[in-house]
Amino acid sequence: MTVYDELVARGLIAQVTDEEEIKELINNGKATFYIGFDPTADSLHVGHFMALCLMKRLQMAGNKPIALIGGGTGMIGDPSGRTDMRQMMTPETIQHNCDCFKAQMSKFIDFSEGKALMVNNADWLMDLNYIEVLREIGPHFSVNRMLTAECYKQRMEKGLSFLEFNYMIMQSYDFYALFQKYGCNMQFGGDDQWSNMLGGTELIRRKLGKDAYAMTITLLLNSEGKKMGKTQSGAVWLDPQKTSPFDFYQYWRNVADADVLKCIRMLTFLPLEEIDRMDAWEGAQLNTAKEILAFELTKLVHGEEEAKKAQDAAKALFSSGNAADMPSVTLTEADFSDGVIDILSLLVKSGLTPSRSEARRAVEQGGVSVDGGKVGDIKTSYAKDAFAQGMVLKKGKKNFRKILH
Repeated sequence: MTVYDELVARGLIAQVTDEEEIKELINNGKATFYIGFDPTADSLHVGHFMALCLMKRLQMAGNKPIALIGGGTGMIGDPSGRTDMRQMMTPETIQHNCDCFKAQMSKFIDFSEGKALMVNNADWLMDLNYIEVLREIGPHFSVNRMLTAECYKQRMEKGLSFLEFNYMIMQSYDFYALFQKYGCNMQFGGDDQWSNMLGGTELIRRKLGKDAYAMTITLLLNSEGKKMGKTQSGAVWLDPQKTSPFDFYQYWRNVADADVLKCIRMLTFLPLEEIDRMDAWEGAQLNTAKEILAFELTKLVHGEEEAKKAQDAAKALFSSGNAADMPSVTLTEADFSDGVIDILSLLVKSGLTPSRSEARRAVEQGGVSVDGGKVGDIKTSYAKDAFAQGMVLKKGKKNFRKILH
């Protein structure tokens, strides 16, 4: 099976331009490709996971990745999938986020000896002259055509700022700049980025001639991958200070039955033959598949030692209701009122629910327990000494915290 055929078999390719040329480049290790990451936070999250795994997979096949950090486009903000305008970030915040991305990406991609590049589009976008852009780039974009792009159509009713309207032009210019500077001949992105990516391909060919070698590929389900990064309590981050290895493991351990094999196929590096044998699994076997998925991805992000700790902690937790490596929360004096803390505050403080209203609902529906005993009264409170040995707080079947003071 060729490299390209494996990408298709794993469900990673949605649509492409110039498929035969793309096969030739990828299969023979001749692709220099880029994927962009806008630095909207100080950590990558699981919504970026598919892109990172794809970059690792293609690099292993001899191709050269370029991780493009959007320090310039981050000044504008991507309107894709949004109903309102992003908040503007300061240059200092953007630079801090870029630095954090670099450290996390290095776990997936080998940047040594020129095997991969990490570049920031602020290096060329910030120096552009406005009149020059209008004259040199503007004529190659049709406003009528831009307005048909899905990322713009969904914003037209509420209002699309001229600032955001320029995002497609900036992203297209990125591919043009990367092509000229680094010989980048391929770009990858989510299916919500298709219009922007086509804009880059067309800009290269119009500016440099039809023979200019520039390809585009979109990743199947990359938009879904962004949604995968959201849970009740927020994003699932790759930074262990934001999402512990245990919580990261539990996130993947709790994927829906219908999604587990799809995630194993797309995101792990297990052989396809092994995954194909899992297709017949059902019932309790799907739980085994979830454990495989959780372990493989936790190992990829946090290392094998942390993956084993998380796996052992999860098994101990489900067998005895307690575990040394369970994620913990330490209460402070400020968390108590008159020496006690109520169950709703405890659920919010622990991060098991994002609000008191959801905490109330969880208790009323019988989904909350403390040290194995169900909590049925929303007025239940606990004194400080109840946490001396650590209290195990549970919401639902698989969400646990050890509460300390």
